[in-house]
Amino acid sequence: MADIAVGGPLPASGPLALASRRSPPRLRPGWPLSVIFLGFPLWWVTGLSTFIFLIMAVPMAVALRRRPVVRAPRGFALWLFFLVWMLIGGLTLFADAPYGVPGGELSRLLVFGYRCGWYLAITVVLLYVGNLTEEELPRARVIRLLGFMFVVTVVGGLVGILAPHLEFPSLLELVLPKSLTRNDLISSLIHPKAATLTTFLGYEESRPIAPFAYANSWGANLALYLPFFLLANTGRKPRWRRVLLVSGLLLSLFPVIYSLNRGLWAVLGLAAAYLTLRYVHKGNRWALRFAVGGAVALLLLVTGSPLKALFQQRLDTPHSNDRRGQLYVVTTESAAIGSPVVGFGSTRDLQGSFASVGGGERPGCKGCGVPPLGTQGSLWYLIFAHGFVGAACFLGFLVRRFATHWRDPDRVSIAGCCVLLSFAVFLLIYDLLDAPLYTVMIALALMWRRERSGTEVR
Repeated sequence: MADIAVGGPLPASGPLALASRRSPPRLRPGWPLSVIFLGFPLWWVTGLSTFIFLIMAVPMAVALRRRPVVRAPRGFALWLFFLVWMLIGGLTLFADAPYGVPGGELSRLLVFGYRCGWYLAITVVLLYVGNLTEEELPRARVIRLLGFMFVVTVVGGLVGILAPHLEFPSLLELVLPKSLTRNDLISSLIHPKAATLTTFLGYEESRPIAPFAYANSWGANLALYLPFFLLANTGRKPRWRRVLLVSGLLLSLFPVIYSLNRGLWAVLGLAAAYLTLRYVHKGNRWALRFAVGGAVALLLLVTGSPLKALFQQRLDTPHSNDRRGQLYVVTTESAAIGSPVVGFGSTRDLQGSFASVGGGERPGCKGCGVPPLGTQGSLWYLIFAHGFVGAACFLGFLVRRFATHWRDPDRVSIAGCCVLLSFAVFLLIYDLLDAPLYTVMIALALMWRRERSGTEVR
């Protein structure tokens, strides 16, 4: 073997010279998204399914930092103003809110920090996906990842139906101290469960939640992933993708009905109508035929199976309507009276309840317990936690982006606007400022890239 002087020049040729010219292996742009979505079943089992979004924001931010120029979509100033306003609202975290329980524990800081992390993560993913070029990260690749998540959500829903009592300690749960894992919020985030049991129909019924923490989260995520599943498996695609499309839609029907989720049912109906109208207006003759055929097949399947009785029972049992309505009124009044400009930074427990002077859930009176002020709908959280100014900035940014794309005939823009409409309905009834909003930001980024490049996804 030839001697090489330390610090001297390397040979001009040969294996060592070739190796020296090789650059270190680099991960393909967009790899954090693949880690999140392709590995999501694993993250659910390990208890990291919520935190993986926050963890992957770090390499995304580093990648943005290394870019010579970082662009932002039009209207982004509204979003930045919202983030600043949200941080200012942290100064009121321990202020007493009208109708709320006075005082507060230091754990309120932990929840505020957790939400700050989410707001940061969704901002980073918007800029990360939006700044990558089509050559670096094709939009079709991102669409397939989100379509894959629809399949994961459907499979999780089917597991919730077939094995409703399935639950087990996650790896994260085993290593964290018991003082943390006993916390209700942390436990719901790191403890894998297939379903949650409910009795408001008069008997025990399971509602699928896997691979998420709550039944409503499951429904919201399924609805927001659906347009991308359709986009990934329609158009000029191999035959196996069309088989996957039909199979996925049919199988999703069972967990959708068993979820007892009226909001999900309404949003899916809205999404179907919107997509049909947009494609018919675009001149797609098959869109109306597909919609009518799907509606007929759905009607026959539901009316000819036990799903019909379950569906009708849920419509006849609006158990939470009155309580939700009262909570919305009290939440808005509390924010308007106590802190209309910056809000209270986080939620507050309500004094008493709507069914009992003493308040609180107790045996024989589950309805006596009232959710905290600022819950049961992200719109009400925005108003209560960040004031009317913060809520206006948040909504203004989304409306600004929708107004930019709603007439765009591109398939990605149609799917993205469908996601925004669905999210707007969910804002009224669900708490979803986490994974669902992450999907919304990816949709905005994909539409924004279409706006800049003009390329279409076939």
